Amino acid sequence: MPDIMSKQERSKRMSLIKGQWTKPEKWLHNYLRGWKVPHKMHPKMEGAPDVILPIEKIAVFIHGCFWHGCKKCYKAPVNHAKFWRAKVLANIRRDGKNVRLLKNRGWNVKIIWEHEIPRYGTKETVRNLIKAKLLK
Repeated sequence: MPDIMSKQERSKRMSLIKGQWTKPEKWLHNYLRGWKVPHKMHPKMEGAPDVILPIEKIAVFIHGCFWHGCKKCYKAPVNHAKFWRAKVLANIRRDGKNVRLLKNRGWNVKIIWEHEIPRYGTKETVRNLIKAKLLK
């Protein structure tokens, strides 16, 4: 199926996608802040995790299913397939390198996938996700 947007319009739309402070990141930040869990968003450190919990020495990555090639959700685009395949594979390689780097430095690394975050979850479902992912 061909792209219905012009090249300029598609480029403009893609440039609006943020790398930081995405909805899932805001969601996690608000939850941790609400429970008064000490954390830092987007710390300037090697490995570039999205969030760290310095007391527990936990580094958290929040992966978008498309951008990081989720095995459960990812569907390769039909248009510019070669470009997107290379882009997503580069992201996956970089993710692996960052996880290894942080683990070698003594960090407990956790990954939360976009599809795991309840869009309209109750406080209980949110709490269960955090306990399962961050407090194992």
